Amino acid sequence: MAQDFCKSLTRRSLVAAGLALSVAPVALAGADDAYAQAKENAKDIPSEKSLYARLGGVFAIAAVVDHFSDAVVKNPVVGQKSKNPHLREWHTKNLKRLPGLKFMRTLWVCNVSGGPFQFTATKPGKTPVGLEEAHRDLRISPAEFDEVAAELGRTLDFAKVPKREKAEVLSAFAAHKDEVTAGYVAAAKRG
Repeated sequence: MAQDFCKSLTRRSLVAAGLALSVAPVALAGADDAYAQAKENAKDIPSEKSLYARLGGVFAIAAVVDHFSDAVVKNPVVGQKSKNPHLREWHTKNLKRLPGLKFMRTLWVCNVSGGPFQFTATKPGKTPVGLEEAHRDLRISPAEFDEVAAELGRTLDFAKVPKREKAEVLSAFAAHKDEVTAGYVAAAKRG
C-alpha cells in the first residue's frame, strides 16, 4: 500500500502539497480569529430555547391539544351540555370535525410558541390568525372563554407542564380573547 502511495506522487503533486502546507497556517490562524470573534459575540445572544422546544415539540403539544380538546367537549359550561346553544350543537353534531380542529389547534400552538409550523386561518378575518371569524357563529361569551382557558390550565397541569411554560401558553391564549368573543359582543350589541 505504501508503494502505491509513493508511485502516485509526482513532482507536480509534491509542489502543490508544499504550497498548500505553506498557506495552511495562515488560513488556520484566520479561522481561529473568526472562531474567537464568534464566540465573543455569542455571549451577547441569549441561548434560551423557544417555548415550542421547552414544551417538548410537536408531539408533546399534540398530546396536550388532544387531551384539552376532548375535555372541552365534556365540559359542562362550554361542551355538550352548554347553555350556549351554538357550543352545545357544535359539541354534539359536529364531532366529526374534531380531528381537524385538533390538528389546527396543534398548528396554532406550534406557531405561536416559536415552532417550525405555520398556522393559517381556515376563515381569514381582520386579525392575523383570523380567530374572530372561526368563532363568530359560536357566540362565545367572555365567561365561556374564561372557562375554556381554565380547562386549558387543567390540561397543562395534567400534562405536568412547568409553571413558567403554563403561564406563557395561557398568556398566548388569553391574548386572543377579544377575537374569540367578537361574535358574542356583536350579537349582544344587536339586541
